Amino acid sequence: MSEAVTGSAPRFSVIVPVYKVQGYLRECLDSVLTQDFTDFEVIAVDDRSPDGCGAILDEYAARDPRVRAVHHTENGGIGRARNTGVEQARGDYLLFLDSDDTYAPGSLRAMADRLEQTADPEILLFDHVRTYWWDKVQPSASGELLAQTGTETFRPADRLEFLNLFAVVWNRAFRRDFFTGNGFAFTDGVYEDALMVYTTMLTAETAGCLDQVCVEYRQRRQGNSMKTPGRTHFTIFAQYRRLFAFLDTRPDLDRVRPLMFERMVSHFLFTFARDNRVTPADRPEFFHRAAAMYRQLEPAGFVVPPGIDGAKYQALRRGSYQAFQALKLVNGARIAGRDRLRKTRRTLGKQAFHRFYQLQLRRPVDEHLAVYSAYWNRTPACNPLAVYEKAKELAPQVHGVWVIRKGMEDTVPAGVDFVVANSPRYWEVMARAKYLINNVNFAGEIVKRPEQVHLQTHHGTPLKRMGIDQQKYPAAAKGMSMRKLLERADRWDLSLTSNQHSAEQWERVYPCAFRSLDAGYPRNDVFYRATAEDVLAIRERLGIAPGRTAVLYAPTVRDYQAGYVPRMDLERVTRELGDDVVLLVRTHYFYGADPRLAELQERGALIDVSTYPVVEDLCLAADALITDYSSIMFDYANLDRPIITYADDWDVYVRSRGVTFDLLSGERGETPGVVATDEDELIEAFRSGRWDGAEATALRTAFRARFCQWDDGHAAERVVRALFLGQQAAPAPLPLDGRTVAPSPREAAAATAPVTVAAEVPAEDVQLAG
Repeated sequence: MSEAVTGSAPRFSVIVPVYKVQGYLRECLDSVLTQDFTDFEVIAVDDRSPDGCGAILDEYAARDPRVRAVHHTENGGIGRARNTGVEQARGDYLLFLDSDDTYAPGSLRAMADRLEQTADPEILLFDHVRTYWWDKVQPSASGELLAQTGTETFRPADRLEFLNLFAVVWNRAFRRDFFTGNGFAFTDGVYEDALMVYTTMLTAETAGCLDQVCVEYRQRRQGNSMKTPGRTHFTIFAQYRRLFAFLDTRPDLDRVRPLMFERMVSHFLFTFARDNRVTPADRPEFFHRAAAMYRQLEPAGFVVPPGIDGAKYQALRRGSYQAFQALKLVNGARIAGRDRLRKTRRTLGKQAFHRFYQLQLRRPVDEHLAVYSAYWNRTPACNPLAVYEKAKELAPQVHGVWVIRKGMEDTVPAGVDFVVANSPRYWEVMARAKYLINNVNFAGEIVKRPEQVHLQTHHGTPLKRMGIDQQKYPAAAKGMSMRKLLERADRWDLSLTSNQHSAEQWERVYPCAFRSLDAGYPRNDVFYRATAEDVLAIRERLGIAPGRTAVLYAPTVRDYQAGYVPRMDLERVTRELGDDVVLLVRTHYFYGADPRLAELQERGALIDVSTYPVVEDLCLAADALITDYSSIMFDYANLDRPIITYADDWDVYVRSRGVTFDLLSGERGETPGVVATDEDELIEAFRSGRWDGAEATALRTAFRARFCQWDDGHAAERVVRALFLGQQAAPAPLPLDGRTVAPSPREAAAATAPVTVAAEVPAEDVQLAG
């Protein structure tokens, strides 16, 4: 079969319904667009997604003509989105790919080859695997059955074993003329796949099989609509009524009714058994509606399956909820008993420690109390501090209390209320505060009450891999329990972001149920509000002589190294850059004081600012930034000042930690300025002036546009209004060219320099002078 014939219909129309999947959507689309078979179109339907999905689709459509982005003006559900895709499709075959799943490499070519070998059947079935967040890949149970047919075709109604395959539409291709010619359309609500699968399979005259894994079916930890409990799961009854109404029109398929009935009852029982689908309060009603359909639709002579499943069928047929529950309890008693014993032992071991806390958890939540913490209970700082300060202004009714680790009490500014971690008052405020604000995670033993609201502010934009991605990098995940990390992230209600890149990354690598708050980073507000006097005052405190170019060097931590290891010969670099340049060196906060830096500072070679408490001050004081892979680059970019990337170990860093994009690519939006991979290149960049040249400026502009997306000086206000006041996160972020950034040190010096006014000369003196 030829590929990509100009003007002809494509071989495949890949229909992708899109809703609240911004963390997975790029991976999904990339898996299609990078296929080695290219004769396809992608019809991606934005079902009025409230996140960044619509913008992502427009971005892909703008750069690849095979992608068509369709935007619904109202949310209509996955069935309607798929129908829209079918209406727009031009391909010979329809493929339905969920937007959080992916195609394995080579899948489309394998499908095309098999379709050609089987003379274009109406349906082509293919294999899949399930992928889990902990990197487990589970084969399907379909492989052996799919392999039996080879290149032969068959009538599905004559091969009932194929009706037992996983009843989803994304593990099969439908010939478009068959699909539309028979008037197939997806219905509203969940469980629409089962109805579509059974009706199409029972209608088709020809089907073929491909025993190759084509779809990587993502088992989302949270966020999947099928795993969200509620009344929506009652839709299953309407979907199966439609199926049996279809069978009523086809008396020639009466022999299929027992199998369809068994599939229906098994589906009811499967759904009923899951707490993440049917809530305890809805269980009796769900059971009795299932029982009513059982009695109404049971085929004559139906034989129940053997064993415990058969007993459940019989209890359902009788409508005996009590008998069914008894079966469930007997089946689960052994496991439940073992789990209770383990839990009891754990509880007894910690009982004394948590007795006071448990008492506090019984008290009502204080609607006017907020708890703040930053960097594992260090001194007040970062986004939480900026939110705290703005809350005092806009929400003074909310009292803020900081959690501080023992030994750091003296670092807390005067007038700031705080508690020492693990003290009695600590357990009290953690139990009773309405609001919990942190830029990392609170301790694992903290119980997040339903009435509490947890804001995770984060403390940087992720270049390096985070969350579940760290599982692939042993050095980064050393000593880390990923399950415990995600249990702590489960407590988040809101996840603060400053750009779309972060929003997508956080949702993907922390697969939890939080909502993204796209408001900007409050700690960066100062970059838009600081005055010339502020900039010069900070430089004076740091000991930067007037007229000198201050360069902040802030490298990040290396997971593959123990302790602080200088990445460059600081003495040589400062010497080569000359007396006009002063280097401000800030090591990562994971490291303690370094005696070598102290020695160089005593000799006047540099200024060690590693322990300076406010990193935003350092950014304001610096004319330029040298960094490697630290997230400080994203914050500093707000100031629109030169950024030099010093990446002497890029390959090692990528292999040991992983990255989310290629910082050294030189592409607009990825590289923030000049790149140096060794000391000589770094020195040359300054001597030649490239560090602040036209190309560096153009790169920085694109980098700012991508990563300073929602930072404009009003982030803290947006957060406070959304969190404490229940208001929309307003005002809307200003466009990049409409923001007023803090003056650079040179601009600040010029703005505050005294103006010399020429003395007025008497007219007679002018005459004398003439």
